[in-house]
Amino acid sequence: MKHFPENLSTKLEIRKQHNALRKLSLSSNTVDFSSNDYLGFSQSEIIFRETHEYLITNGIIQNGATGSRLLSGNHKLYQETEDFIAKFHKSESALIFNSGYDANVGFFGSVPQRGDVILYDELSHASIRDGIQLSNAKAYKFNHNDFEDLEKLILRNQNTIIYIVTESVFSMDGDCPNLEELILVSNKHNCYLVIDEAHALGVFGSSGEGFVQMLDLQDHVFARIMTFGKGLGCHGAAILGSVALRDYLVNFARSFIYTTGLSPHSVATILIAYQHLKKDSEAILRLRERIVHFNQEKNISGLKPLFVRSKSAIQSAIIPGNEKVKAIAGQLQEKGFDVKAILSPTVPEGQERLRFCLHSYNSQEEISEVLRLLSTFVFMGHG
Repeated sequence: MKHFPENLSTKLEIRKQHNALRKLSLSSNTVDFSSNDYLGFSQSEIIFRETHEYLITNGIIQNGATGSRLLSGNHKLYQETEDFIAKFHKSESALIFNSGYDANVGFFGSVPQRGDVILYDELSHASIRDGIQLSNAKAYKFNHNDFEDLEKLILRNQNTIIYIVTESVFSMDGDCPNLEELILVSNKHNCYLVIDEAHALGVFGSSGEGFVQMLDLQDHVFARIMTFGKGLGCHGAAILGSVALRDYLVNFARSFIYTTGLSPHSVATILIAYQHLKKDSEAILRLRERIVHFNQEKNISGLKPLFVRSKSAIQSAIIPGNEKVKAIAGQLQEKGFDVKAILSPTVPEGQERLRFCLHSYNSQEEISEVLRLLSTFVFMGHG
């Protein structure tokens, strides 16, 4: 057997030297401040049992999809779930993809054409950037949430089709753009607006519909990407938009066409989770209370200057330096709190941070204690 390629070994060694080597770890019994399971749906025994009962009641006893949706994998449950999602989100249509990554790669790799222009927020998720790289369109980034900078780029690229891309909740900072202002700019210049709502589903809106719908702006958005592995606690994603967009993606989105569909169990879990989102607002209200409490506590503890301003379930404390932020994360973990360090190159050098993900099942006491410990470790420098 050949030795591992030297150039790849060198890249791994550089990661080690920068204290940035990623490793897989098993879940622990610590207090969860790291997962994206904002509403606790992934742990819901009720959703688990109702999904099983739904499959049995409807005579669906099948472990896999058996093929791509264009061949043998488009079981009837897909249509029922997509119809429910479209109605829930006040959209003409919904098309389920196997993951949020697949949805973004499929959309940006197929929709913008050669001669078109993509303008994307500089903090857009890696899946958006990877999709853009697959596109034949030209792409330019604009400064984070800076719509004056965006408009300058629009004016430089007039007389072409322009797609504007952003997120309603940014995955690293947890902040939100001013969507009303963005839509004014988009409408003024006849652009197509695309919004990734991965971290807004289940968090914003009276039934967790997302940030766009909470503001009743869905009719001004060309496409919304809703991801289910976070607020819904399951797996997969859907692209919301017109029937014409759905038809186009079915025909041209390679990450949709050339992959095996989700199993009936996965799709049923999505459907049942959406039904719970619609009928049970208790978890959403608890989550909002926890977000408010976290913001109040970080003010009281003097930690506010460290944190990026956020009213979402993602709260990030900027602690520059991979070594330093990893050390503080380790101290918090030793005290029983699962808080993860986000290192460069995942974020730019100097923007390393502790990323706190809040959940409906975190108690106020847990939030107060983890911030008290953080204050001790940051300001006193000891455990």
